[in-house]
Amino acid sequence: MPADDERRLHRAVLRGDERAWRSLYDACFADLDAYVLWRCAGLRDRADDAVQDTWLTAVRRIADFDPDRGRFLAWLRGIAANVVRAQFRHRHAEPLVSENHPAPEDARVQRREQAEQIVRALICLPERYERALRAKYLDRMSVQAMAAAWNETPKAIESLLSRAREAFRTAYADDDEPHLSPKR
Repeated sequence: MPADDERRLHRAVLRGDERAWRSLYDACFADLDAYVLWRCAGLRDRADDAVQDTWLTAVRRIADFDPDRGRFLAWLRGIAANVVRAQFRHRHAEPLVSENHPAPEDARVQRREQAEQIVRALICLPERYERALRAKYLDRMSVQAMAAAWNETPKAIESLLSRAREAFRTAYADDDEPHLSPKR
């Protein structure tokens, strides 16, 4: 959606126009949902909660959105990143099996534990690293496209991606107890 349309819709939302809200929602929902699902490492239940909390926060704070400072989707993604971070820091994930019983060989349980470990690793990354990984692997941008969009050289982007992947690997490996809450 063009920036001028976002400005117009923002003004209409502030006047109480429900159709304007619907237009913003419709224009951003799929991209926001994909972003949050990625940040939640494919955990649909966690992603659905985070998307809902993001929209509730956006409704309460719509007056804080400034279309001259950035796009509506970028603002929503910022809210969503904070929501996901808060969910994983404050919600102590319950072990998926009792400590008194051995873990089942159920692949579904193992995938969920791995996904939660991925989320904890992502929320530990600096914003620039998370943004680079998101652009490359969620938005599927090429190194050249990232370099052009960020006004950097392809070599700088390759270096950034290398550091971001290493930081992710380190954060992922450091989380050796996936059933506990994230490190603070």
